Amino acid sequence: MNIITQTADGSNTLYNETIEEHYHSKHGALQESKHVFIDAGLKFASSGKSEISIFEVGFGTGLNFILSLEYCIQNNIKLNYTSLEAFPLTIEVLNQTGYSAYVSADTWNSFITNYEDSLKGIKALSPLCQLQIPHTTLAEFKTEQTFDLVYYDAFSVQHQPEMWSDEIIAQTCNLLKPGGTFVTYAITGKLKRAVKACNFTIEKLPGAPGKREMLRALKM
Repeated sequence: MNIITQTADGSNTLYNETIEEHYHSKHGALQESKHVFIDAGLKFASSGKSEISIFEVGFGTGLNFILSLEYCIQNNIKLNYTSLEAFPLTIEVLNQTGYSAYVSADTWNSFITNYEDSLKGIKALSPLCQLQIPHTTLAEFKTEQTFDLVYYDAFSVQHQPEMWSDEIIAQTCNLLKPGGTFVTYAITGKLKRAVKACNFTIEKLPGAPGKREMLRALKM
């Protein structure tokens, strides 16, 4: 069961009782998403581009997606977004998050009205956005597509260690195009070594509130 919980910046997250972890940082769900995935990821990777493809591990509440869509609309960037989710939330739960307050009404409505169709395949939300949310695990996911940017937003290694194995990290890194960007809220020696082994350069950036550092890596 998922329980709505308020975080330190006033935005909500969900507490997953099965995994015993929150979907976002308790120090601020909205702050974390903006800092890690929008500011360090999307703004960096989309610089000078008119189109970007994003692969996200862990769609969850959709917060990273709606913030990404809003940014791309504001900057006239075409967004192709693929996000895996083994346990999709219901529309009822998504509406309870209160995230509609953080984007325009048009952005929220285009997301929520097309959410269920996006679980079944690629869905055009607008001329500037395509969304698909494959209902599968990363270990089982297969595609020939490669991406410009990866949002690695799995639950933490303490609660989902299998999502941080060298094999899974390598599988994810292989989905990026040369020059592509990998961002995640976490940074450990093991993670850095796994990403470096995939021929990436590593950047340690200041972390979101509550974390000292985060990882951004570029595929050579």
